[in-house]
Amino acid sequence: MSQRKSQKQETPPPYRVLHKLPQGDSPYVRAKHVQLVEKNPDAAIGLFWKAINAGDRVDSALKDMAIIMKQQDRAEEAIEAVRSCRHLCSTHAQESLDNVLIDLYKKCGRLDEQIELLKQKLWMICHGEVFNGKATKTARSHGKKFQVTVKQETSRILGNLGWAYMQQGNFMAAEVVYRKAQMIDPDANKACNLSLCLIKLERNMEARSILLDALQGEFPGSDDPKARTRAEELLQGLVPGEASSLRSMGSAQRVEDAFIEGLDHLMNQWMPLRSKRLPIFEEISPFRDQLAC
Repeated sequence: MSQRKSQKQETPPPYRVLHKLPQGDSPYVRAKHVQLVEKNPDAAIGLFWKAINAGDRVDSALKDMAIIMKQQDRAEEAIEAVRSCRHLCSTHAQESLDNVLIDLYKKCGRLDEQIELLKQKLWMICHGEVFNGKATKTARSHGKKFQVTVKQETSRILGNLGWAYMQQGNFMAAEVVYRKAQMIDPDANKACNLSLCLIKLERNMEARSILLDALQGEFPGSDDPKARTRAEELLQGLVPGEASSLRSMGSAQRVEDAFIEGLDHLMNQWMPLRSKRLPIFEEISPFRDQLAC
């Protein structure tokens, strides 16, 4: 009996389960086989195109193809593919395709388009049009599934928006966005980015205070070795009274008041009444007329 049980336990999983292949023999299934088993990305891209043209699991085929194209340094081609074919996909897939596009824009350095799409996603959150009406969504990272709340998603998008502004050298706009993100769902990585913005804006004392908080464990993720090392490096680079070589962008374009007010309104819904007018709102207000959109 024990021998039979041992043999049963040693039975390898089915072929498709082992390689995480969908069932069937359609163009999409063949594309996944070439991608995951034969490890031939160029051939897989051609088969994903066939799947899209045949209307076979278009949502998954377009997303998978775009990801492979990015891995093959064909990000510009992937952008055009997503833009030209997303109308063939379901409404449910549009949010995921937006995330793919944002990643592709970042890869290609197309900051203006990345920023506009991130702002569009924030507007959708403000109007309750994310997660297909649900309070949470299932996300994947390193092969593991986990639940993401609307607050966490908003903070993540704000963090990406702040980073894009930083790449443009627009540190005033980045500061506003990172502060908003930290109010919603703070973490040590965004704290470091906010500190870097303040350093670039010649506000070293404020940056020092945030970095010390990070090193003292005041933010979630403060114990992460990478975040801690980065905070230490930024702090070591600070010299009291030292001015940054980059001046704040006083002549930058304006961030729309409606955009900031929309985020204020959304956060007021999440926070207790007693904390609706936090000092940060007053601190940010004078900068609105100087921020870039």
